[in-house]
Amino acid sequence: MEGTGTYDASSVSALGSSDPVSGELDFSGKVVLVTGGTRGIGAGITAAFLERGATLVACGRNLPEQLADGVSFVQADVRDPGQAAAAVDQTVARHGRIDIVINNAGGTAPAPAATLEPERAAAVVTLNLLSPFYVAQRANSVMQAQESGGQVINIGSVAELRPAPGVAIYAAAKSGLTGLTRALALEWAPKVRVNQVTPGLVETEGSARHYGGEAGFAAASATIPQGRFARPSDVASACLLLASPLAGHINGADLRVDGGGEVPGWLVALRAATD
Repeated sequence: MEGTGTYDASSVSALGSSDPVSGELDFSGKVVLVTGGTRGIGAGITAAFLERGATLVACGRNLPEQLADGVSFVQADVRDPGQAAAAVDQTVARHGRIDIVINNAGGTAPAPAATLEPERAAAVVTLNLLSPFYVAQRANSVMQAQESGGQVINIGSVAELRPAPGVAIYAAAKSGLTGLTRALALEWAPKVRVNQVTPGLVETEGSARHYGGEAGFAAASATIPQGRFARPSDVASACLLLASPLAGHINGADLRVDGGGEVPGWLVALRAATD
């Protein structure tokens, strides 16, 4: 079946090179703000963009003990609209522009929904849904005025798809973030692209402790089709892809980084019973 467009061989000529994507993942001259960018997933994202030439600004509530060479720090509690806006403004004041925002700050401590205090529920929603909006809103106002526009990447959670006991409000907030991502992508295009990366279980410094030691960590890893937790670098790689020209027509997308999801519980139980 013939298409109606015009074929341009030059548009695919790069595919013949030995490394067709290396140039597309060069972020030299780009200014990147990563909220929660000093530890865990955020630190992995910061390191990945820094390695590829970007100018990095990490944002957090508390001054970090150390920062990688080439990374500057903005102290802000992005749950507060004024401080969220100030983080963007300080980035622009230092570097003259802002090209990419990674809304990574988030999280929760498990608590039963039946006894969750209203104030705590509101705080979870503020951190995981409203603060990404506060940061993105201010960044968009800058990016719309830039000739090259800009990008926002939100970090979601598979909790919205596979809720677990103790994280009901967190799961709801992250579900809201996915809806917000799609809505902003529609409203702010074409100058600003807005996408989401949704990690599954991620290996961090405290993962083994959280899962009851090495044995528990290994058991949890076995429920993932890929056989392991995601690493911060895996999440960072997804961000690099979405921020690159390779994803130039991807907008409003939700890219899951979960190793294929989870092996069904009945199959885990069956394996345990037959071992």
